Amino acid sequence: MEKRLVINVDASETRIALLEGDRTAELYIENQSSRGMVGNIYKAKVSRVLPGMQSAFVNIGTDRSAFLYVGDVVDDDYLKKIKAIEGSDVDPRSTTNKTPIEKILREGQEIMVQVAKEPLGTKGPRVTMLVTIPGRYLVLMPEFDNIGISRRIEDEEKRVFLEELVESIRPQGMGIIVRTAAADVSKEMLEKDLKFLLRIWNDVVGYQQARSAPALLYQEPDIILKTCRDLEAEDVLEIIVDDKQSYDQLEHFIAETPDDVSPRKLRLYGEISSIFDHYGIEIDIAKALSRKVWLPSGGYLVIDQTEALTAFDVNTGTYVGSHNARETILKTNLEAATEMVHQLRLRNLGGIIIVDFIDMEEFSDREQVNSCLEEALRLDKSRTNVLGINELGLVQMTRKRTRESLERSMTEDCPHCAGHGRVLKAQSVVFEMVRDIERHVLRTGKKRLKVIAREDIIDRLMQEEKQLYQQLVEKFDLVIDLEASKVGLKQLSQAAYELQDDHSE
Repeated sequence: MEKRLVINVDASETRIALLEGDRTAELYIENQSSRGMVGNIYKAKVSRVLPGMQSAFVNIGTDRSAFLYVGDVVDDDYLKKIKAIEGSDVDPRSTTNKTPIEKILREGQEIMVQVAKEPLGTKGPRVTMLVTIPGRYLVLMPEFDNIGISRRIEDEEKRVFLEELVESIRPQGMGIIVRTAAADVSKEMLEKDLKFLLRIWNDVVGYQQARSAPALLYQEPDIILKTCRDLEAEDVLEIIVDDKQSYDQLEHFIAETPDDVSPRKLRLYGEISSIFDHYGIEIDIAKALSRKVWLPSGGYLVIDQTEALTAFDVNTGTYVGSHNARETILKTNLEAATEMVHQLRLRNLGGIIIVDFIDMEEFSDREQVNSCLEEALRLDKSRTNVLGINELGLVQMTRKRTRESLERSMTEDCPHCAGHGRVLKAQSVVFEMVRDIERHVLRTGKKRLKVIAREDIIDRLMQEEKQLYQQLVEKFDLVIDLEASKVGLKQLSQAAYELQDDHSE
């Protein structure tokens, strides 16, 4: 499958889309005024230690304190445990610290941390003391003394060869993880990448000694270079960018990669139409913000993103099959498994994921859908953990989340419904408005009122609920001036109506 990176740069934001064939598979967006924080290294000061939560809040110099969990804290005992790990299949970062946090950290202590997750919603960034510096082919782990090989390099002979090769260039007392992109790279290129990472680390150490906490010690490259670096192993054949300055920057970046390793073609987009319109990406973004996603056969997915988890509900929709119910259900579920993974990547959904497939009676059918799901997840570079389909057709899984989902980053809670997704019926609003008028009259004793309301609310009050209106007027001997709102609902105190005293009496 052909893959392309399409990059749109303007004064306000940078957007990068990874195309697989003619579909947008992944989307990265960064506002020029607020660059991402993941990967940044800070000298931080411990603000609070919470033994009951085995965590701490640290000040990194931003508007919100960062969260540090005990499993991400480094001390001497933890380092000894890490150094005892052997084998390239083990990632030292997957081993957590078991020492109580109150025995390691104290308030006011200065430590070095790295941002692992962007601020999400009202939460500040999550940080770790397990500092790693990623390059194009290698990841430097200054605190560790191990070698790890990317799990996506499956050939055992290749893994052994890379482990021996990296061992020959590894600095004493430091760890290295070999990225997937390094599978066919020469020793010379690996050495060059390692020297670059060591230079960054030496700068970080120097800044740490010279600066007082809180302070930024290292900032990750901008989203363009970072994305191109991290997608080195994605077999991207073409990069199209619509900004000359970014084009020049990428040209220098790609020139350092041998042709036999990175057979890419960098192209400056010169058409009049928007680059995202040209490749149909704007349409994909609009669909990615929709709650319902249609499947090729006529079935559909309903996607609900909540604070705790994301739920996928699979429905047959207009698809009725041609033979029997079992075939219809199986085909819909197979399509849903593939599309669900596509939506996970496109929308950048993470955390707990629940998928409600249509119930399948046959165990073989459930196994087939489960295999299809696992195969589709091979395209997803984010770490996932999937529990097989149970008898109810439910799949439970987790997906690593490091940044806001597309929905959270591009939308905000509706001012009408406060994010619930539903609003009161006009009838319910009318009933509430009448009760509100009664409370207002009893509290103030006013006999003249002006009610500014949505036009549909006034129509409902004066037509279907006219008897209720007349009873209200007669009961309190009121004079009510009804006025249709001339502003949007958002400007109208985020309510459907507004009561005002009429001072003309």
